[in-house]
Amino acid sequence: METMLDIKALEGQYSSGIYAKRDLVITRGSGALLYDEQGSEYIDCVGGQGTANVGHCQPTVIAAIQEQIQKLMICPEMFHNPTRAQFQARLCGLVPGMQRAYLCNSGTEAVEAAIKFARYSTGRPGIVAAMRGFHGRTLGSLSATWNKKYRDGFEPLVPGFSHVPYDNLEKLQEAVNDSTAAVLLEVVQGEGGVYPGSAEFLQGAQEICRQRGALLIIDEVQTGFGRTGQMFAFQHHGLQPDLVAMGKSIAAGIPMGAVLLGERVTQLSPGVHGSTFGGNPVACAAGLAVLDLLEGQQLPQRAARLGKALMDEIAALNLPAVREVRGKGLMIGIETRGKVAGLLGALAEKGVLALPAGLTVIRLLPPLVISGEQLQTVKQALIEVLSA
Repeated sequence: METMLDIKALEGQYSSGIYAKRDLVITRGSGALLYDEQGSEYIDCVGGQGTANVGHCQPTVIAAIQEQIQKLMICPEMFHNPTRAQFQARLCGLVPGMQRAYLCNSGTEAVEAAIKFARYSTGRPGIVAAMRGFHGRTLGSLSATWNKKYRDGFEPLVPGFSHVPYDNLEKLQEAVNDSTAAVLLEVVQGEGGVYPGSAEFLQGAQEICRQRGALLIIDEVQTGFGRTGQMFAFQHHGLQPDLVAMGKSIAAGIPMGAVLLGERVTQLSPGVHGSTFGGNPVACAAGLAVLDLLEGQQLPQRAARLGKALMDEIAALNLPAVREVRGKGLMIGIETRGKVAGLLGALAEKGVLALPAGLTVIRLLPPLVISGEQLQTVKQALIEVLSA
């Protein structure tokens, strides 16, 4: 059997080098738990960067994938397919007013497609996004992403993009004009520090788009599928976006993305966009199983309840290292008074894996199936690390 050193050396030799590696070799997972090559157990608050909403190796999802693989693994959208048709219908049924669904392979592809569809539909070039926002790393979604650290080395990017301060309605009003195709926003900024937007700002953004002929694109790649306590985060504020980009947990870890298109989006013509693997039957089968689990086990409602309790409990402790606790549902950011890199390592030593969101924010994205007992273990680890 290969040792940890063997595995690390092999990846070190042949991996692209673009990922900062942690000193862990993860070999299997179950529910909200991950295990390394020595069998050590970790509570997973990374959650595949928000992908494992229904947990790792969920039996219902595995069964759906196995059944579909035995029938058909690939079917381009030039042909009809029953599994894909059912999934598209289920997706559209989640959001009133959504009439069509485009299927792709990732969140950044979904954002790229939404940008293209907005420009095609309106005949306008401009995209207004928010500072601190993160929408992906391909060139279009990167152009909408504000943080300089992601953009350096790749400019010039796609023209026509501008950025305004998040949650600042006055600046947004100034930025949207008759050349704006769309406003692109996250309801909760994830990578940018776990910042929820206010209802006033988000509802105001929708009204500005309606008044000025622009489309509203909501990026639900990280917040979608129950993460924040609703199926989609925009539902907390009664929004009716024109395009919704999604990915990550849509198919429980099978690569997939999607865009929902509302009635204000022009009917798209064949050939306007496409994807070889988008909407493949295996991903669609996994997606159907995910929706069954989210709805059948009421996982969004569970995330709302558990997340609020954990945030309230941590905030009430007034830990000296904590500046602020914020988030929605089981998308939680703990802003600290110093850098979090060392804190993440200390949490791992206590059996809890977590993410950063910038230099000073610990981000928790556990599977929505995490138990109350496991969350209490996470809380205790946080208390010990943030009190040291």
